[in-house]
Amino acid sequence: MSSLRGLAVLALAALAATTVTVSPAEARTADPVRYAWIKSCPKGDRTVPCGKWTLTLRSGRTVKLDDARVNPRRPDGTVDKEAGTAFAVSGDGRVVNYLRGDTLVVRDVAGGKVTPLPGRAATLPKGLDQASLDTALSEDGSVVVVDYLDDSEHLPSLLVDLRSGKTATLPSRINLLGFSPDGRHLLVSRHTDDSTTEFAVFDGDGRVTASRVVPQIVANNSPVALANDGTTTAFVVTGALTKKARLHTYSLATDRVSAAVPLGISVNDGAQRLSWDSADTLTLWTGFTEGHGGQVTSAAKRTVNARTGAVRVVDSFPIRNAPWSWWLPGE
Repeated sequence: MSSLRGLAVLALAALAATTVTVSPAEARTADPVRYAWIKSCPKGDRTVPCGKWTLTLRSGRTVKLDDARVNPRRPDGTVDKEAGTAFAVSGDGRVVNYLRGDTLVVRDVAGGKVTPLPGRAATLPKGLDQASLDTALSEDGSVVVVDYLDDSEHLPSLLVDLRSGKTATLPSRINLLGFSPDGRHLLVSRHTDDSTTEFAVFDGDGRVTASRVVPQIVANNSPVALANDGTTTAFVVTGALTKKARLHTYSLATDRVSAAVPLGISVNDGAQRLSWDSADTLTLWTGFTEGHGGQVTSAAKRTVNARTGAVRVVDSFPIRNAPWSWWLPGE
């Protein structure tokens, strides 16, 4: 997710209290992560990442991660001060994934325990720039995808089960779209030689369980969510003229796109992330922007009825300090 910032005004009385900074050890009883971020600092006519990776928790408190690398290391050992490192937050906000020095680790936010990824997943392949790395966590943080963005697109991605330590390989030329809620299925896309888009679903062993070349309306819109059945997806469409958001479902099994249902959200609420919760309910994260091309400074979490599009806000909060980069749970 790119760094989205802006001016937003929400009724957030619950967050009016002063934010305090605590160490990871003090965060053992803290709430889950709302978002993770890096501070932005001016440098000439641009901004660069600075400070430390920071977690803003449900309570409004912040946790600074002293051990998380902020700037990626190049293969020659130098550090790119104008780039940020990969970071991921589990969908439930209880696990984060980042580079600790040159090692990929996961941290339990509540307990503070830090664990390196198993085997070859812990370190980058020789000669790969740390900026050429992307990761994603499942809903409960028990499964992680390590995606290498090498220029040649030859390095396979890794699908790592942190409970068993088992690592499976995935094709190199794929785009990660997200996990099913139970973490047993992974949805990806790829561009075909015929200039179409194929969706594929992998299981925990790296085997394809479903695949299909999808209609353009599915391929050209996001975010996308995958249900536990491993074939049903949902996606958000925003009209080019009306800007009104609509929800569709699409079945990889039947190749059927459902009729649109309207989402009752503001035109300034940009859809950031979508995930299934149950057969009929989704979670939608949005970022609120004022003005055309403005910056997002607040986010909201909503439940969505997949059949009717009815939404209910379950959490909302400001994105403070105009960060250089920030990540919501599930990103």
